[in-house]
Amino acid sequence: MPQLHPEKIAHRLEQLTELSVALGHGLGGQGRDIGPLLQRIVLLAKSMSGADGATLYRPMADGRQLAFDISVNDSLGIAQGTDMGLPGVPLFDGAGQPNLASVAAYAANMRRSVNIADVYHDEGFNFSGMRDFDRHHGYHTQSILTVPMSDHEGDLIGVLQLVNAKDGDTGQVRPFSSTDQRFIEALAAQAGVALTNQLLISQLEELLESLVTLINIGIDEKSPYTGRHCQFVPELTMLLADAAHATETGPLADFRLSDNERKQLWLAGLLHDCGKITTPVHVVDKATKLETIFDRIALIDTRYEVLLRDAEIAALRQQAAQPQQKDAIARALELEQAALREERDFIRTVNIGGESMAQADQERVRRIARRRWRAADGELRDFLDADETENLTIRAGTLTAAERAIVNNHISVSIRMLEALPWPKHLQKVPEYAGGHHERMDGKGYPRGLTKEQMSVPARLMAIADIFEALTARDRPYKKGKSLSESLRILGNFSLNGHIDPELFDVFIRSKVYLVFAEKHLHPSQIDAVDEAAIPGYVP
Repeated sequence: MPQLHPEKIAHRLEQLTELSVALGHGLGGQGRDIGPLLQRIVLLAKSMSGADGATLYRPMADGRQLAFDISVNDSLGIAQGTDMGLPGVPLFDGAGQPNLASVAAYAANMRRSVNIADVYHDEGFNFSGMRDFDRHHGYHTQSILTVPMSDHEGDLIGVLQLVNAKDGDTGQVRPFSSTDQRFIEALAAQAGVALTNQLLISQLEELLESLVTLINIGIDEKSPYTGRHCQFVPELTMLLADAAHATETGPLADFRLSDNERKQLWLAGLLHDCGKITTPVHVVDKATKLETIFDRIALIDTRYEVLLRDAEIAALRQQAAQPQQKDAIARALELEQAALREERDFIRTVNIGGESMAQADQERVRRIARRRWRAADGELRDFLDADETENLTIRAGTLTAAERAIVNNHISVSIRMLEALPWPKHLQKVPEYAGGHHERMDGKGYPRGLTKEQMSVPARLMAIADIFEALTARDRPYKKGKSLSESLRILGNFSLNGHIDPELFDVFIRSKVYLVFAEKHLHPSQIDAVDEAAIPGYVP
């Protein structure tokens, strides 16, 4: 067998070196796309050996078959990366024993290269499938070189098969030389390491996203009222990010988001409320002002029942002592009990909470609180204790100042959790993107009081997504989902008072991001007519 010219050997070494350099610089595509890496391996193996065709087999998920992954063939005009649609190669026979009849399965099972000069004169393997292929395609397979590819632990990651080595001078099919085999084995080893690294990166990214999902499942199970928020905010964030990316005029005309930045923003959206996993559930889910583990309005109802009973007992005693005043006493009792029931209804109403509580209603609660009543132990006490009075006089919503501080602390916890992670270089912006959704453009937000100039565009746009989703959410225990027009009116005022970025709000409206999200996730009853010209802070 003729020996390779030293120049050709030098060229092959140069090709291997180039591949090593390329692999070292991350050849193989972005993220989980290993297609470019696999195609480079197949084409380089074909070129180095002078083969007419090359096929890459990959083990299937069940580990029992090899699947055709990439096939190329010059004579048949099979283009780069074409899948021939051929059936898989079984790695085991019907008895469960390793399949050693197929040359590809043999190489895979034995982790050994197979070099055959002429398949039509070889009796060591079953080439019936290859011969059927030849008859069907008018091809003639002669020499083949089959080389297994393994990872660092010896696990099979692929089988590379080369077909019909050709003489560089005559173009005639020749056997694959021992030098061919050694070079292809070196290539397979090198490619195996690179492919393993790529797969490990992919697995680590999948693990990271699974851990993110795990955290959100924990939040969802802990508080079903906010679980959908962790799903919807990332989606809405990316809708607005894509709209800002596509903007060609105005202050955001130069804003562009790379694929890597998109990935980081998506992860940040998923993780933006991860700190809520530490927030007490009775605070997160507080539906009424008096709710803790249960709604304490029932205790106050009981006190009113005691007052109604005491009033009736006192009236009966009066009637017994003054029978001639029986009717007048009865009428006075009726009025007193009606006043108590009206007062009880008032307390029930203010317990529900709302956007604003009138000062007069707050003062009335304080007057009621000072009424004396006799408890079960016989002691006279104020009708409402200090904690009940504080909760029932909450001006807006259902949270006291202390409880609101607990809820607000979730963002500080989120930031601490995210900054504690050893993010790789390509994900280091995740904490910054996730940590800014409660900051304000005027510096009055929390937890760091950042201004617009101190925040990146991705961090600023997540604030709009977070607020809009919260306004329209129908699954919160303490409020109803607002209509589309009302939510946009509130957001518009936020853009005017320094709360959110007015430039991004303009994109949010102009690009109809709000409508895309609404039509997918809002209840039809919430999607009312929107007059964009009437939205505060927006100029059509």
